Amino acid sequence: MHVALVYPEVLDLARFKENRKEFPPFGVLYLAAVAEAAGHDVSVLKVSDDDHVRDFTGFDAVAFTIPSSATYGIIRDCRRESRYDQDPLVMVGGVHPNFYPEQTLRDIEPDVVGIGEGEQTFLRLLEHGRTRRLEEIEGICYLHNGQPVRTPPRTILKNIDALPLPARHLLPTEDLVMADRLSHTDLRMAHVMFSRGCPFPCRFCAAAQTRIQYRSGTSARHELTDMIERYGIEGFAIVDDNFIVNKNKVRDICTHISDLGLKWSALSRVDTVDAALLADMAASGCLEVKFGMESGSPRILKAMRKNITADHVHRAVRWSRAADINIKLFLIHGYPGEDLQSTAETMELLGEIAPHIDRVSLFRFVPLPGTYVYDHPEEFSLHHTSSQPGWTGDWGQYHIHHNDQHWWGTEQQFAQVQAGYEQLAAMVGELWPDRHQLPAPAPTA
Repeated sequence: MHVALVYPEVLDLARFKENRKEFPPFGVLYLAAVAEAAGHDVSVLKVSDDDHVRDFTGFDAVAFTIPSSATYGIIRDCRRESRYDQDPLVMVGGVHPNFYPEQTLRDIEPDVVGIGEGEQTFLRLLEHGRTRRLEEIEGICYLHNGQPVRTPPRTILKNIDALPLPARHLLPTEDLVMADRLSHTDLRMAHVMFSRGCPFPCRFCAAAQTRIQYRSGTSARHELTDMIERYGIEGFAIVDDNFIVNKNKVRDICTHISDLGLKWSALSRVDTVDAALLADMAASGCLEVKFGMESGSPRILKAMRKNITADHVHRAVRWSRAADINIKLFLIHGYPGEDLQSTAETMELLGEIAPHIDRVSLFRFVPLPGTYVYDHPEEFSLHHTSSQPGWTGDWGQYHIHHNDQHWWGTEQQFAQVQAGYEQLAAMVGELWPDRHQLPAPAPTA
């Protein structure tokens, strides 16, 4: 079959409305890889808000991915306004459809919506693309007699090493290989995924899969050597939701890649590392760990179900520095209940560890669709959700950069959040200036 895989431009996910690329669409590239291995002819197409109309004539199947609710409108418009011939099998998958398959089915009008891990489901759909015997396929949602039907969920793969490497050859090199992305270096680097899923219950996070799957050290080495040969990379960033969970799995990867001479970074919680593991990571080339600290307020951390303390933060910072690993922190300000006191607690903790921190990314809280907070609007006094009166249908508002909407609580509570954010942002901006600011507006005559 001639298959089109369509994804929204990834810069909208990383720095929404900023001209900055981030990691490639791994979900799409894995789907493309398994489809090619099965003998299908695959094209990968990128669309954006102002460039989304495509000609799909000649394709037997068209698969759209919606990796975040912020890009829902782009894919909806592409589906509605593009050109088709005959009757291609139209599929939709990704993070947003995974949480809201029935709504996606009715709004975007595909033949089928995928739910859960996608590779085997995608292959089964392509096998049944002409017969449309969808009831035989696990892990999908489709319309039957005008009503949505969900089939039984698909069991996730026991061994993700069995998957082929992502089909990077279907994207231009400039979308894969970058500089100025690996800590404070300009190394030629690319992005990789060595695990899937996150088992932690943070209420602000929309984790589609709670069971974590790791690739083996052998598999990781195979992918990295392939990218050294193809692209001449000098380093890589692991973009997994939470790479450092299973210490034995992490050590296995470190052992297998230590002689490649690559520098690398990864994301972690502060409570899943220890001194010995960080030393092993450093020996294999790790130069930065990005920790999700989120807040310095015990009350807010408890409300988030983050289940960490200031002691966890201090230990992770101390051990990372002892291993000569750089530290980046992620902060989320404005979670329901945030006020000037909780902001002051965050600033106090941040001040204590500031001499040891290399970079900080500060985000404003947004109730992302699929999270516990979003799905319990009454509990958090939320505004502007799809389940409430006055819903505008604008999924694009749920982006995490430059978002200062009044998401929860009263006007008085929002005023405290605004004032606290300004104080915290001023501190972060002074101590850790962002190298990726929005471009200055052009001078006017």
